[in-house]
Amino acid sequence: MLLQLFANEAVQGKKLVYLYRIKSKEATTSGTTLAFTTENSRTKSKDADSTATKDGSIRTPGAAEVEISATSLLRKGDSLVDDLEKALDDDEIVEIWEANLAEPSTGSNKFKGKYFQGYLTEIEKSANADEFVEVSLTFGINGDGIDGDVTVTSEQQETAYTFVDTAKTGA
Repeated sequence: MLLQLFANEAVQGKKLVYLYRIKSKEATTSGTTLAFTTENSRTKSKDADSTATKDGSIRTPGAAEVEISATSLLRKGDSLVDDLEKALDDDEIVEIWEANLAEPSTGSNKFKGKYFQGYLTEIEKSANADEFVEVSLTFGINGDGIDGDVTVTSEQQETAYTFVDTAKTGA
């Protein structure tokens, strides 16, 4: 009984999605998911200084730091990865939305989420001979992010490929 309750209440990893956009393209581009994402993570951490006193040490917390990372398989012709790498080179701000598709909000295609701005601080492409090319991205976030409702269209919720019919497509 308890295990069944857990299965109905736990959020599957594929239901927490991230969308990205170069801030300078906000007038012409919507937030986009990475194709073939295998893993995402968001880490919030705080260093704390310790001061010795006669009564024992006191901890003084520093500012919180947020880091978002993503790992995906490289899709042929993926312009988002190219745009993000250029944003790293040009020190451009990247917008990131975290949307929990397991928690719909009011309105069409609205989901509980968070909005972040930051910089891509690391990109790694690993290419093992027997496997697909994997892209790992790390973003350093400004501030803590802001809670809100994130719009994720039906197309953005679908997988990285689209339906193709059985008819011939050309020569």
